[in-house]
Amino acid sequence: MNKSDLIKSISDASGLKQTEATRLVDAVFDTIAASLKKGEQVAISGFGTFLAKTRAAREGRNPATGATINIPARTSVAFKPAAAMKDIK
Repeated sequence: MNKSDLIKSISDASGLKQTEATRLVDAVFDTIAASLKKGEQVAISGFGTFLAKTRAAREGRNPATGATINIPARTSVAFKPAAAMKDIK
């Protein structure tokens, strides 16, 4: 399922027009992204938790030359599914 499919599904399930469903989905995504940017966790009960993880700087190797390179620290987004989501098959 991609974003367009999600919007259509929400539109069909809720009776909203697709433009309204698009604004709703965009608002949810923007809110989650803004919270993660601040370093906050976003926990959705029964679904899971989005969190920003900071990876420390480290040394790596260039596979082509074998030279040692420095990989800078960075922040990435992680998702931890709730127990109910883990059981879905």
